[in-house]
Amino acid sequence: MPELAEVEFFRKQWDPGLGQKVVTVQLHPRKRIFRGTDPRKIVESLPGRRFLRSYARGKRMLFEFTGGNWIGLHLGMTGKLRTEPAGFRPEKHDHFVLQQTRQALVFRDARLFGRVRFHQGKSEPAWWRLGGPEIASAQFDRHFLDAFLNRHSRAPIKAVVLMQDGFSGIGNWMADEILWRAGIEPSVRAGELSARHRARLLRETRFVASEALRVIGPAFADPPPDWLIHQKWKRAGVCPRHKSRLRKGTLGGRTTAWCPLCQKK
Repeated sequence: MPELAEVEFFRKQWDPGLGQKVVTVQLHPRKRIFRGTDPRKIVESLPGRRFLRSYARGKRMLFEFTGGNWIGLHLGMTGKLRTEPAGFRPEKHDHFVLQQTRQALVFRDARLFGRVRFHQGKSEPAWWRLGGPEIASAQFDRHFLDAFLNRHSRAPIKAVVLMQDGFSGIGNWMADEILWRAGIEPSVRAGELSARHRARLLRETRFVASEALRVIGPAFADPPPDWLIHQKWKRAGVCPRHKSRLRKGTLGGRTTAWCPLCQKK
């Protein structure tokens, strides 16, 4: 599933359409990506509207158009945004397309776990403001972290780091990267973390998020070779530091990898 940095990359894929009007809207109205939204309102409201700006927050995106029209997108597991030449004909999995004079803005989602939301109003929709603070913000501090960990004290820390109302934009690979760098065994309960490990968790969460945005966000480049992600999915993956065999299991419903030397219980 696309995470913080991947979402930022895909948000920028519609940048060529900024400042231009939508000519027509093409969509598959019966697909589940429109759950909770009336696709007819999108088709009726967006043509003639100019694409003003876009935002990314955690794993979500928001696109603003003139006339107080807003489109919210969640990529789900397989969603992707791209730009195609003008006159583009949507393919089977291209469920939402904004045709402009110079290009077409396309949202593709093969497995339909993504979501399209529509809002009309002078300001951003209320649902956009829901969730925890952005990791790069001043609100994501030690006070917030302690309160969040204490609220979920009985849950494994891996599961807690995946909670979007606390760790906005963090997904499976980033969670493993953070815990490995912080030296925290993923099955440890959140309430059992010492003050030292909580400080490490805060520091490494900020570091992984900022570096992922810097490296992946602009061009979908690979993280540095000494990151855990390059070994996480290998059958015989090893710790980038010790070259010892990684252990693997399922925590929080997600495949988890960790180094028993770096992350002692």
